[in-house]
Amino acid sequence: MIEFILRRLFQGALVVLGVTATVFVVTRLAGDPVALMLPLSATAEQRAAFSAQIGLDQPIWIQFARYAQDVVTLDFGDSLWQRRPAMEVVLERLPNTALLVATGLGGAVLLSIPMGAVAALRPGGLVDRLTTSLSLLGLAMPQFWLGLMAIMVFSVMLKWLPTSGFGTPAHLVLPAITLALTPLARFTMMVRAAMIDELNKQYVQTARAKGLTLRRILRVHTLRNILVPFLSISGWELITALSGYTVVVETVFGWPGLGLTAVQAIQRGDLFLVQAIVFSIAFMIVVIGILMDVISKLIDPRIELN
Repeated sequence: MIEFILRRLFQGALVVLGVTATVFVVTRLAGDPVALMLPLSATAEQRAAFSAQIGLDQPIWIQFARYAQDVVTLDFGDSLWQRRPAMEVVLERLPNTALLVATGLGGAVLLSIPMGAVAALRPGGLVDRLTTSLSLLGLAMPQFWLGLMAIMVFSVMLKWLPTSGFGTPAHLVLPAITLALTPLARFTMMVRAAMIDELNKQYVQTARAKGLTLRRILRVHTLRNILVPFLSISGWELITALSGYTVVVETVFGWPGLGLTAVQAIQRGDLFLVQAIVFSIAFMIVVIGILMDVISKLIDPRIELN
């Protein structure tokens, strides 16, 4: 186990460095941050002075060497937009994203297990068809569209919830539901399929013949057997949420997390803040992947960790 963790940490470090190097190249090719940050009336002397101030007047290989050193020391410089350390901005916005993701995915996990299990008890029945139809609908609806429709119905028409912002539990409701819908649909379909497969296995028939109730079989045997694949897909959804879903949801609802901050930083040409955000997300994804593998091994010791 220790050898596996060390090997994965080494591989993860290579992945993070590769991602940050790619971001360095892309941010240099995407445009001139000096032109984006200074007003159009800025003189050539002002542009040159600002470029020297942020180190963009140096050859590209010197810029990359300094950037690599900054990555190692977690010092990405000052945000050109916020005028304070970029990593400080990331650490300030990270709890907001964590709250949104934990609420949305946590709710999806808690709802999907009973929904999928109940649907699996009678394949082809009314509950199963209804659950499958709703799950497919949830997978088909884009999150940005769902968010806009939720705002129109619950905020504009019914005036039950705020349209956007942050600060109260009411502000969290619509973003969390919007974020949770796609994972909920995918979790439910996965639980349903896995439960149907487990209920058709020989050990379930043997347990029923011995007099065990279906509730006990589900609780003690089948749910435990589907826990590892469910954990795997949960880890994948968590990674997808951090790297994709939150950008859409936070932008639609004005939620001040890493996703919205990344969009705003790109719009303002704040390459230092963009680099800090991408590094932080890549690091979290690597750590989540390692934790999912370790937890899976602890649940089922038969799993081989490669």
